[in-house]
Amino acid sequence: MIKLDIISDPICPWCLIGKTRLMKALEAEGDHPFVIEWHPFQLNPDMPAEGMDRREYLETKFGGKDNAVKVYSEIEQHARDEGLEINFAAIKRTPNTINAHRVIHWAGIEKKQNAVVDALFAAYFKDGRDIGDIDVLADIADSAGMDAAVVRKLLESDADIADIQNRDSHSREMGVTSVPTFIVANQHAVPGAQPVELWRRVMADLRAQNVAE
Repeated sequence: MIKLDIISDPICPWCLIGKTRLMKALEAEGDHPFVIEWHPFQLNPDMPAEGMDRREYLETKFGGKDNAVKVYSEIEQHARDEGLEINFAAIKRTPNTINAHRVIHWAGIEKKQNAVVDALFAAYFKDGRDIGDIDVLADIADSAGMDAAVVRKLLESDADIADIQNRDSHSREMGVTSVPTFIVANQHAVPGAQPVELWRRVMADLRAQNVAE
């Protein structure tokens, strides 16, 4: 088995698209070689704890409404091409994602990371829920089989905040500037939402290397 580390942020639409393409490749290959682990990267590390109005955030980030609409229209088309329904209109606030990353971390301890990541993407991009809110996060954790009361108690504390921030900083120090970024076998970085065909070639190459060895 080969480690596949995925550095991402659950409010990043390209991370959702990249994950969807990867999963299509894994399903097509059947018996794939990867053990997946998710790692934190905050697109907006300076975001206020309560988040901010999404329209204000986008217009500030992209220099006005027209540019924001253009960028997200392109993203929406790529999402549709993958069979994804993203309801950008339902998203009213852009959250600080430090708490979402903490839940993903704890889910990893319980071997439930993929389920929690899926639930976070669905909550944000499909249902427009505020995934910076503790009640929402506890509900998402519960839906993935985690103990909501324990997760809520942890979120109300400072547990693992420094660890998440340090891991985020480490990724930046290693040269990660955007997400998703995939690290194959602790060696090869694959940036961006790569197409299914690329992942199938990667897996074919890995199998060929194993045979050669």
